[in-house]
Amino acid sequence: MNINRVDLNLLVYLDVLLRERNVTQAANQLNLSQPAMSNSLRRLRDLFGDPLLVRTSDGMTPTERALELEPLIRDILNQVDRAVQPTADFDPATARRVFRIMASDYAESTLLPLVLGRLRTEAPGVSLDIMTPSDVSFLDVERGKVDMVINRFDNMPQSFHQITVWKDTFSCLLSADNPLLKDFTLESYLKAQHVWVSKTGMGVGVGVNPSDVQRLGWVDVALDKLGKKREIAVFTRHYQSAMILVERNDLIVTLPTLAAQLQVNNPRLVIKTPPVEIPLLELKMAWSPLLQHNPANRWLRKRIVEAGREISGEH
Repeated sequence: MNINRVDLNLLVYLDVLLRERNVTQAANQLNLSQPAMSNSLRRLRDLFGDPLLVRTSDGMTPTERALELEPLIRDILNQVDRAVQPTADFDPATARRVFRIMASDYAESTLLPLVLGRLRTEAPGVSLDIMTPSDVSFLDVERGKVDMVINRFDNMPQSFHQITVWKDTFSCLLSADNPLLKDFTLESYLKAQHVWVSKTGMGVGVGVNPSDVQRLGWVDVALDKLGKKREIAVFTRHYQSAMILVERNDLIVTLPTLAAQLQVNNPRLVIKTPPVEIPLLELKMAWSPLLQHNPANRWLRKRIVEAGREISGEH
């Protein structure tokens, strides 16, 4: 094949087509008409001598040749992107753009307020689109549809870049009227009713199985090692909801300390140290290799890490 036949734009179109598996969606993303996108697909098929995408009951399905090409094309485009990337740093003072950040309820309430405060001063034209873990899949992150994800992750694709924002301990929140405050021991803790709260990772959640200790998380695994089990009255994925439930009932919620400290000035709630040793949790930020060298993303990632260190007291 003569290299002069290769239109670099066609490789961009192929990359998007293989991400979207849909001609219409690919056209929308590239701001092209659907006929123009269809014509580009025909040119790609001629170029590679392969159908590349075939319509099936599952939609547009890539051929074996297309799957072989996908990582190669992405690598080529990454190299081109790095080559043409402006040498000037991102200018936050004049930038106008939206960053899409997937953040857990925990990260959104503890970390992002400080980040947003800094952005209002340093980058007034920048907006944040904060998405929930259920809104985003690992594939969305890999394709660069989301700028970064901030959460606790049990598993992470090896291709992702990641950094620990902070490590946090656990605390208990109880209503100020809860009689357990007079004798807060492991024994009374186990006799009480609890609110379980967690949303680790990404994707649509599934129902909780109370007997599956490993999937319940840090608190219940720590108790299981002692041969103990707590009574869980409510399962929720929202930290703010858990705090309200505890404030209005004789329940206990065991949650990350930085989340609990949001209620330090609330006279209706009391923060206590758990009567069981629970391993530290790690709040992590991860992003696609496609965005590793992007100046704007590098700037925001740095601001998030700086905010995390300030909040957690690490310098």
